[in-house]
Amino acid sequence: MTAAVLAVDGGNSKTDVALVAADGALLAAVRGPTTSHQAVSHEEGLRRLTALVETATGQAGLDPAARPIARVGVHALAGADFRADIRMLERGLLQTGLAQRDVVVNDCIGALWAGATDGWGIALVCGQGINAAAIAPDGRHARFDGVGDISGDWGGGTSVGMAGLAAAVRARDGRGPRTTLERLVPAYFGLKRPSAVTRAFYDGRIRETRVGELSPVVFAAAADGDPTARSIVDRLADELTTMAIALARRLGIKRLPVDVVLAGGVFRTEDAAFFERLDTSMRAELPAANLIRLDAPPVAGAAREGLKQLGQGSPKAIAAARERIRRELREWRP
Repeated sequence: MTAAVLAVDGGNSKTDVALVAADGALLAAVRGPTTSHQAVSHEEGLRRLTALVETATGQAGLDPAARPIARVGVHALAGADFRADIRMLERGLLQTGLAQRDVVVNDCIGALWAGATDGWGIALVCGQGINAAAIAPDGRHARFDGVGDISGDWGGGTSVGMAGLAAAVRARDGRGPRTTLERLVPAYFGLKRPSAVTRAFYDGRIRETRVGELSPVVFAAAADGDPTARSIVDRLADELTTMAIALARRLGIKRLPVDVVLAGGVFRTEDAAFFERLDTSMRAELPAANLIRLDAPPVAGAAREGLKQLGQGSPKAIAAARERIRRELREWRP
């Protein structure tokens, strides 16, 4: 026996794997470490993914050694940025034999499929980093390269955290306005002064990759009325708005009733002013935009697309299956 769909959401910090029946029932789902070839090697990523899929297969009561495990595999992956990346990933997945056929897309597309009502719209992904993608009603795609500074990106938890650290350091040494971040940033790491945080990063006593942990600190300071922290949060809202408008313009969908799916850990904030600024500024250019905070794990998008591509049953049955898997994954607790 095989599953109908193998759905994978592979981010920079974690990987979610789901096995789905043709009627949309969730057979099994597991969460594990990143499988991104940018974070680990391509070979290690495939090894980790195979292990996660075999774990899920065992949970589903299927034979982990059997191949293929699913009829179609849909992989929404961080690092699937350029066509060369996708070809490499497709070749590697083919060698694993996990699915009869595989579809590889950037993880932004997976988030869009998870949240958009009709499968098209704009996805804004704001986790450790930032990226966005859009699909027009006729199926045309648009996306940014999303590879950091070298592709003009600013945003996500890492950028917000780094901006918060910079603001704290500059406030203390006289280059910037005073801010509660002077106290809050070092306190987060159990230190007394911003310069001590700088030195700890420099010496390697704190891994620089942890700077993203300061993002909630910045949001909390903004919510408490700190103007410097608020300016950082406002910059993020404005950057996200700019990305959405640029994609809508490229696809010619500015005037359409477009779903804008907000996905990623940064959007878990409850800072009302952040969402109000995002909504107001976006509607100035996209008057019919419908902002959706994704309430299901993005792996639901890969699962829903897999059921669509499988095309088993009537259109009504396929739609019901796609809604069922989104509902069941929304209730899944990894």
